[in-house]
Amino acid sequence: MDSNHAVETSPQVYARIGGLIYLIVIIGGIFAELVVRGQLVVHGDAAATAHNIVTHELLYRAGFAVEIFYCACNIPLILIFYNLFKVVNRNITLMVVFFSIVGTAVEAVSLLAHYAPLIFLGKGHQLSAFTPEQLQGWAYLSLRLFEYGFCIALVFFGLYCLVMGYLIFCSTFLPRIIGALLAIQGLCYIINSFANFLSPAFAALFFPVLMVSGLGEISFCLWLLVKGVNVTKWNKQAGIVSVSGAAAKI
Repeated sequence: MDSNHAVETSPQVYARIGGLIYLIVIIGGIFAELVVRGQLVVHGDAAATAHNIVTHELLYRAGFAVEIFYCACNIPLILIFYNLFKVVNRNITLMVVFFSIVGTAVEAVSLLAHYAPLIFLGKGHQLSAFTPEQLQGWAYLSLRLFEYGFCIALVFFGLYCLVMGYLIFCSTFLPRIIGALLAIQGLCYIINSFANFLSPAFAALFFPVLMVSGLGEISFCLWLLVKGVNVTKWNKQAGIVSVSGAAAKI
């Protein structure tokens, strides 16, 4: 009896915890992008950007720390998603795992460039050989490098969203509309990144579309957190996979 109860509640527990972690990741991303970089970085003006970072150094450091934290949150989140969606298609779920891990790794490495302005704009004696204008320029260029590193990461996150959207659409335990919205967001991530590589002017025009497409991840996150999954359908799909797996081995 207890074991049956554990089987029934396990996917629901995974869903709720996954929804909570996903919410932390989303809020962290909004804080780092809009509250920190959106307020402190002045595009095209290295001096103003440097002044803002120095004046609001604690806020800038907080943005960096939050981004590191939510990158780390991606690891348990993807493990939860693997356990939830392997009943749909194990191989495709592994693709989700690998796309997410690579995207997270690229973003984590790119964060070195996010931290660099704090070094360039610091008061270390080793910086005295350079003019303030040079240091401000390097700090600004570091942020530009971070932005392109983040665009590379978004290519992999876009692929993650596309594949996850497919899994949700094929599953019987989550609404198909969420899968469609998530796939659209993934496509928008990819278009936005390659637009930044090939035509920054078009990327600036496309950015509002990218913001609206965020409804995909938000709806997925909130559904997991509030509604969870249809446990009966999840168990049924898990049973089908088990039978087919056993048949394959025979």
